[in-house]
Amino acid sequence: MDVYQWSAIGLAVVISVLLVTAARWALKNKLAKVWKLADFIAVRTRVTAYIAAAVVGANLGLPQDQEVKWSTYQTIDHVMTILMIASLTAFGITMAYAATDAILARLDLNSSDADRKARRLKTQVRLLRRVITSIIVVLATAAILFTFPEVEALGAGLLASAGVIGIVAGVAAQSTLGNLFAGLQLAFSDALRIGDVVVVEGEWGRVEELSLVNVTIKIWDERHLVVPVANFTTTSFENWTKQGANITAKVQLPLDWEVPVPELREEAGKLITSSKHWDGRSWSCQVIDISESGEVLVRIVATAADTDAQWFIACQIREHLVTWLATHYPQSLPRKRTEFIGGPPDESSYAAEFPSSAFRRAVASGTSHDINGSARAGNPEEV
Repeated sequence: MDVYQWSAIGLAVVISVLLVTAARWALKNKLAKVWKLADFIAVRTRVTAYIAAAVVGANLGLPQDQEVKWSTYQTIDHVMTILMIASLTAFGITMAYAATDAILARLDLNSSDADRKARRLKTQVRLLRRVITSIIVVLATAAILFTFPEVEALGAGLLASAGVIGIVAGVAAQSTLGNLFAGLQLAFSDALRIGDVVVVEGEWGRVEELSLVNVTIKIWDERHLVVPVANFTTTSFENWTKQGANITAKVQLPLDWEVPVPELREEAGKLITSSKHWDGRSWSCQVIDISESGEVLVRIVATAADTDAQWFIACQIREHLVTWLATHYPQSLPRKRTEFIGGPPDESSYAAEFPSSAFRRAVASGTSHDINGSARAGNPEEV
C-alpha cells in the first residue's frame, strides 16, 4: 500500500469521526431538549460511537483487491471484518442500554415502596437486558470465530456430536445455568424486586441489584450482602414489601406486675395518634404473656406506611414509654421477687448473717421491706 492509499484511509476515518462528533453535539445541545432519549444515547455511546465510526471509515477507505497483493488484501479484509463485527456489536449494545436507561429513569420517579409495578418492571428490564446482552456477545464471538476457516471446518464436525457436547456443557455449566434460570424465575414470578425490603440470613436490608449470578442487598448499616440467586429459590426469606409497603411496628416491654395497664394504654395512644409516622390505620396496647422469669409482657403495635416510618415510630414509642414509666410509675420497672419460707429460727439466722440487708422481713413484726428499705405489710420480700 502506498502513501495515497494510507491517506485515503486516514481521510475516511477523520470524516467519520467528525460526523459522529457533530451528531453527538446535536444530540446533547439540540435534540436533548425535546427528546429525552438523546441525552442517554450521547452518554452511553461516547466511546463505542467513535470506535465504530473509525472502523467503518477505515473499511470504506480500503483499496480494491486489484490495487494490492491478494494475500495482503485477504489479511486486511479479514481483520476489518472482525473489527466491524466487534465494533458494531458494542455500538448496538450501548444503544440498547441507552434505550433501557431512559425507561429505568422514568421508572425511578415512581419506584417508591408503594409502587410495586414500577419496581417489578425495573427489575425485569435490568435482568432482560443482561440476558440479551450475554446472548448477543456469544453470537458475536461465534461470528468472529467462524471467520477463520479452521474454526468453520471444526464447527461443521462438531454438529455431528452436538448431543454429547450439549450434555457435557450442561453438566459443566449446571451452576451457571441454575443461577440464570433462578434469576429469571425471581424476576418474572414477582417474588423479588429491586428495592424490596428483605431479611436474609438474619440481615435486614434492601435489594440493590439483581443480576444473573447474585443478588446484592444493601444492609441498613451500609454493608452489602451478596447472595447467590439460586439461594432465593431454594431457601425461604422474608420480603417485607411483597404485597405492599404497609407494615406494623411492634414494641414489647417486660414490666412488673404493678404496671398500670389502663394508664399505659392511654399514654401509648396519645403518643401514637400524635406521631407523624403513624399512618392512621390501627394501634393497640395489650398484655400478651407472662415471661418465664416472671415479667408481664406488654406489646404496643402501630401501623406505618413503610419500613422507614415503622422503624422511627417503634423507636419513638420505646423511648417515650420507658421515660414515662420511670418518671411516673417506677414500681412498674422489671423486678425479681424472692419469698423466704420458714420459721422464726431460719429468719433469725438469715438476719444474723445479713444484718444490713434491706430485703428481709423482721422476724418479730412480720412485715416486708420494699426496695427503699421501708416496711410494709405482706409476706413476700422483693429483691
